[in-house]
Amino acid sequence: MPLIDLQQLNKLYYSIGEVSRMFGVNASLIRFWEKEFGFEIAKKTKKGNRLFTVKEIEKINKIYQLVKLDGFTIDGARKKLGQKEKVNLVQVEDDINAEQIRFLEYLKSKLLSLKENQTL
Repeated sequence: MPLIDLQQLNKLYYSIGEVSRMFGVNASLIRFWEKEFGFEIAKKTKKGNRLFTVKEIEKINKIYQLVKLDGFTIDGARKKLGQKEKVNLVQVEDDINAEQIRFLEYLKSKLLSLKENQTL
């Protein structure tokens, strides 16, 4: 089964039946992946039926690629997906720290300028 072309998806929400047919798997496998990989479903009906967005289908597409096509175990796929997220989080933390340092240096220069003006 080929991977899903996300650009061809044109609806806001897809039922679990539609998603399972896209990938050629049972709906129970989609629910299992949801639980095992810890991703939240953005919308559920009043009856509790899952409605998937394109972003959520993209996550399922990645999981499908790793588990069904590349032969990863669930644990291996979880680690592989987690590595990407950790790298991104480290980059975000570095960006935040750099921005905080720039702000603190700005404050320091302003305080020193105020101190100099008071002593004159």
